[in-house]
Amino acid sequence: MVSALYAVLGALLLFKLSLDVVKLRTQYRVPFGDGGFYELQMAVRIHGNAVEYIPIALILMVIMEMNGANVWLVHVSGIMLFAGRLSHYYALRHRDWFWRRSGMAATYISMVMMVCANIYYLPWEQILILY
Repeated sequence: MVSALYAVLGALLLFKLSLDVVKLRTQYRVPFGDGGFYELQMAVRIHGNAVEYIPIALILMVIMEMNGANVWLVHVSGIMLFAGRLSHYYALRHRDWFWRRSGMAATYISMVMMVCANIYYLPWEQILILY
């Protein structure tokens, strides 16, 4: 299953982003919230944003693959998703709004591709049967 590769990459990215938050919480001695530290606020937001998008995208990818989508389509969707997530991460860390917009656009395009592929590859004959 090709989507397992992207699930592993997603887990690794979320783990790395989580470690960034833990490191800053330890550095600033902030057990809860962000303590008003901008760097910690950004790390929390970067992690939160990834948590908001990666799981649903991976669910779409797995279902798309299970429904019989072409392997190349799974790879294109996965590569675009992670290129977008990494661009977004870079942008927020360096306050570069061009890369942030590009990262979000890549994420959205990837998700729209997966939604369209899922609609196309759905087993419509099973869904529409009345008995």
